[in-house]
Amino acid sequence: MRRDYRRWYSSRLDRDMELLIFGHAGAKVLMFPTREGRFWEYETLNLVSSLADKVRAGHLQLYCIEGLARESFYDAGRHPAERIRRHAALEDYVLHEVLPLMAALNGHDCTMAMGCSLGAFQAASLVFRHPHLFRKLVALSGRYDLTLRVESFGDLFDGYYDDDIYFRTPTHFLPGLAGGDWRLERLRELDIVLAIGDADPFLENNRHLSRLLHEKAVGHALHFWNGRAHSAGAWRRMAALYV
Repeated sequence: MRRDYRRWYSSRLDRDMELLIFGHAGAKVLMFPTREGRFWEYETLNLVSSLADKVRAGHLQLYCIEGLARESFYDAGRHPAERIRRHAALEDYVLHEVLPLMAALNGHDCTMAMGCSLGAFQAASLVFRHPHLFRKLVALSGRYDLTLRVESFGDLFDGYYDDDIYFRTPTHFLPGLAGGDWRLERLRELDIVLAIGDADPFLENNRHLSRLLHEKAVGHALHFWNGRAHSAGAWRRMAALYV
């Protein structure tokens, strides 16, 4: 399986950024890591290995990127407004640096986004606002409202709220999409897969997102796994089934 390491300086983020590419052809998969993860996380968790057959066969090409959670949502030293702005800068990097690289390296007409845990939020937030750039979303064990307080998980913005948070929170901005919004028409063309454990803390948040999608006539699949499925082992099995 081909493995390619890339690194360059991003002026949008004012730092070097790294990524790993696995495979040589096929549908392109943009992969957001978890809160603690780096660009190499899915390789060390053997999630890449769970997709190895599809990668070697030229069906998938994986692009594993940095999530910068410690510089955005989980940087307690930043004001919440700066946290969401740092995340917005990461999105600009993805949109204007990573996606063009993917297009230059691989002309396949299908681009997917996937992520686990916080990566599921990052993938969903990006796809729901830019559905014309993607064909599929796979979001595993996601939390789609970072202002929610559930169990030990707190509001990542400490009560602060602004338009940047609103427009990047799927369960907040989706209800506001009107019937004539072009994004709705493109969302209805996507293959959207959500998966969550039936004992996971964000189960109800996933059900809420599913209800919102149903209300907007956006087709999707919501899969429930037994118990707490917020783990590398579950994500490997989910990825093998859904990506």
